[in-house]
Amino acid sequence: MGKIIGIISCNYLMKNPEGLTRDRPLAALPFGGRYRLLDFALSNMVNSGIRTVGMVTPYHYRPILDHIGAGKEWYLDRKTGGLFILPGATHGIYFKNNKFALRDITKNIEFLEKEKAEYVIISGCSNIFNIDYTNVLRNHEETKVDITLLYKELILNADEDPQGVILEIDAYGRVQKLESNQGKEGQGTKYFADVFILKRTFLLDIIKGHQNMENLDLLDILRENISQLKIGTYSIAGYFGRIYSKQTYFQRSMELLQPSVQNELFLGEHRVLTRIKDNPPTKYGPSNVIRDSLVSSGCIIKGCVSGSIIFRGVVVEAEASITNCIVLQKCVIKKGAMLENVIVDKYNIINPGTVIKGQEGDPLVIKKSRMV
Repeated sequence: MGKIIGIISCNYLMKNPEGLTRDRPLAALPFGGRYRLLDFALSNMVNSGIRTVGMVTPYHYRPILDHIGAGKEWYLDRKTGGLFILPGATHGIYFKNNKFALRDITKNIEFLEKEKAEYVIISGCSNIFNIDYTNVLRNHEETKVDITLLYKELILNADEDPQGVILEIDAYGRVQKLESNQGKEGQGTKYFADVFILKRTFLLDIIKGHQNMENLDLLDILRENISQLKIGTYSIAGYFGRIYSKQTYFQRSMELLQPSVQNELFLGEHRVLTRIKDNPPTKYGPSNVIRDSLVSSGCIIKGCVSGSIIFRGVVVEAEASITNCIVLQKCVIKKGAMLENVIVDKYNIINPGTVIKGQEGDPLVIKKSRMV
């Protein structure tokens, strides 16, 4: 798809992070044993043939750069096109947590002006799904709309993302209204998937027409002009996981233990790409017990792991017990320690005999680089 370029917005926050995004942006949050959240948005673009991608980064972007480097694993270390880091704007004291802030794109307008692609696809980075955008572009061209919004049909939770948007669609698939999801818990909705496609020249016209209103979100502009625009839609089929809080991060992670979700996300035609690390296979002790868990490479497991996700390089000593937990990279769980309903961030050491229990559905978070 040489006639389309991509932009990924990594410049927004997480609800109730409790330390998970204290030192890293949401886009760089580890997920699924070896990935980062941004891997899914980036892989969807690359697997669809997009070879020019701009990534809008927040002020604390170092973890993003550490992970993606020059984009080699995503085939973006190229002489033509490739990966572009687009620094997000400084929002000042009147900060509004926009997902697609106009000022972020305006400050990087040269990226759009020098590229000669016909279309731009803009994506968030906190939703987990696997899609081929080739069909989305084909639908956009056939329907002759100004912009196409991707959505997923789902029932809203009680504790919803305050920035979530739902679409009101007519019988022809055209958007009639963009609404907040607040107050619609338990209802079936067409939930905006934080992905849309439009012509590059149209996006430049939007930017130039709102030069004095940079604090707006692109979605605000669509709301204001919805009667003058032809806004089409495209429904996402299959698994779709949203991450916007500590609880949803835990829930989406545990869904990876379901074989059907694993197969759809990771074992289909399009693989999720991530940074490669040359780790040895995991070593298991003679008395270890592993049940219904995802264990990454480079670990040493001598204790009991049940219903949990273990990232690379984790050590679980003999007689230690881990139940319904997420343990991030290079943690050490000492002999006799017991963890249940806990998210253990990177580089933690859990001392011998320590017992830590969170509540089911509301896990306890142990912040990064501590000894407990």
